[in-house]
Amino acid sequence: MFAVVTRQPCDPAGCRALSRTPAIVTWVILLVSTVVLVTLTLIQVRHPQVLPPGLKYGIVLDAGSSRTTVYVYEWPAEKENDTGVVTQAFKCSVNGSGISSYENNPQDAPRAFEDCMLKVRARVPEHLHSSTRVYLGATAGMRLLRLQNETAAREVLESIQSYFKSQPFDFRGAQIISGQEEGVYGWITANYIMGNFLEKSLWHSWVHPHGVDTTGALDLGGASTQISFVAGGKMERNASDTVQVSLYGYTYTLYTHSFQCYGRNEAEKRFLALLLQSAPSDTEVSNPCYPLGYRATFTLGRVFDSLCTEKQRPQAFSSSRNVTFTGTGDPWLCREKVAAVFDFGACQGQEACSFDGVYQPKVRGPFVAFAGFYYTASALNLSGSFSLASFNDSSWDFCRHAWSELPSLLPRFDEVYARSYCFSAHYIFHLLVNGYKFTEETWPQIRFEKEVGNSSISWSLGYMLSLTNQIPAESPLIRLPIQPPVFMGVLAFFTAVALLCLAFLVYLCSAFRTKERSENAFDQAVDSD
Repeated sequence: MFAVVTRQPCDPAGCRALSRTPAIVTWVILLVSTVVLVTLTLIQVRHPQVLPPGLKYGIVLDAGSSRTTVYVYEWPAEKENDTGVVTQAFKCSVNGSGISSYENNPQDAPRAFEDCMLKVRARVPEHLHSSTRVYLGATAGMRLLRLQNETAAREVLESIQSYFKSQPFDFRGAQIISGQEEGVYGWITANYIMGNFLEKSLWHSWVHPHGVDTTGALDLGGASTQISFVAGGKMERNASDTVQVSLYGYTYTLYTHSFQCYGRNEAEKRFLALLLQSAPSDTEVSNPCYPLGYRATFTLGRVFDSLCTEKQRPQAFSSSRNVTFTGTGDPWLCREKVAAVFDFGACQGQEACSFDGVYQPKVRGPFVAFAGFYYTASALNLSGSFSLASFNDSSWDFCRHAWSELPSLLPRFDEVYARSYCFSAHYIFHLLVNGYKFTEETWPQIRFEKEVGNSSISWSLGYMLSLTNQIPAESPLIRLPIQPPVFMGVLAFFTAVALLCLAFLVYLCSAFRTKERSENAFDQAVDSD
C-alpha cells in the first residue's frame, strides 16, 4: 500500500500577511527616504543665507610738501553703484618733513615710513595684506622738485617704490599727482564726508540725498593752494579748469584750479624775498608780520633756493650768507605788504578772474576750507563759520601780541608755525577776498574744518574713492543651511536607502510571482495523479 505525500499549503490569509509585512516595511522606509530627500533639497535650495563679502582695505600715503600722512580706508567689498562706501579706519603721521626734503639723500626717505607701516600692518587683517592696495601720491613739494631737479625727484620715488615692494601689501606705485587732481580729490572728500553724495535711508540702504547742493573745497597746502566748486551757469574761456567727476551714478562738472607756489610755506618765502628786495640792509630786515620781540636768522639759500623765488633771486648772492628778520608786530603794514605776493593787476577789468590772470567763475554756495586754512583759523581761536569782521578782528588781535605772549596764547606752541600765523592770516584774507572774491555776505558760507566725524578732510580720501571705481567688487557670500559635505553625505545615504528599498520591492514581487507559479504547477500535478 503506498502512502501519497502531498504539500499542505498554508492558510491563504496567513501567507498573504507574511508576504506583505516586508513589503509594507520597505514601502514605509522608501516613503520616508523620499520625503527626507525632497525636504532637505528644498531647504538647501530655497533658504540660503546671503552674507556680505566683508571689508576691503586701501592705503593712501599723502606725501605733502611739509609732511607725509598715511591713511587706511575700508569699504564693503560689494561696493555701491561701482564706488566703495569708504570710511577712514586709521591715520598715522610720518615723522620728519616731506619726501621732497630727501633730494640729496633719497635712500633715507623710506626709513621715515617704518613706524607708521608697522601700525598699518597691525590694523589691516593679516589675511587681507596681499589684496590691500597701497598708493602714494606726492603733491606740490614733489611737483616743484621735479621742475627743479627731475633726477632727484625720480630717485626719491624709486627709493620709496623699492621699500614698498618689500612690504606684504599690493603696492601700486608712487606718483606725483597734478594740482588739478589734488583739487578734484579734495572736493570729492569734502562732499563725501558731508553726506552730499550718499545718505542712509530709513531702510538702512544708501541713497542719493534729495535736493542737497554740493560744497566747494578750499585747500591750502605748503606749496600750492586749490579751489574747486560746481559753478552755476556756463563756464567758458579755459576748458582745462573744467573737470567732470562721476561718483555713485551721478556726474558733476567742476571748476578747479591749483596755484603753484601759493601754498603757505612757499608764499611766505616769496614774502620774505620781497622784504629783502626793499630793505635798506641785506643783513637786518624788519618783518611786520613776525611778532614783536621775535628774531629769526636764515641763510639766503633758505629763501632763494626754491623755484618759487627764482625770479626774485639776486644776480649774485651766497646761499650760505645769513640774514636776520626782526618782528615788529604791525598788522596794518603786514596786510599791506602781503598783498604784493599776488598779481591782482593781471585781472584788471575782468570780472571772472582771480589773480595772475587766471579765469574763475563767481563763487557760489557753501565751501569748506581745510588744511592750512583750518590751522590758521584755529590759531586765531576761530572754527566753523564766522563773519569776515570776526576774522579781521581776530587777525588784528593776534598780530598785536608780543612773541613772549604766544606760548600761553596757543594750545600747541611750535616756533615755526607760531611766528607765521600773522602772515598766514593776512595771506588768507587776500587770497579769499581779493583773489577768489568772497565778500562780507558770502564769507560766512565758508566753514573752516579739519575733519568731519572720524574722517580727515584731505585729498587722499577722494583719491581712494576714485580708485575704488577700478577695484573689482566681490560677490556676496552664500551660507547654505546645511554644510555641503554634510548635505551630500545625507543625500547619498537616503538615496542609497531608497534604491535598496526599490530593489527589495522588486525582489519581493519577483519571488512572490515565482512562488505562485510553482504552487500552481504543484497543484496541477497532484490533481492529475
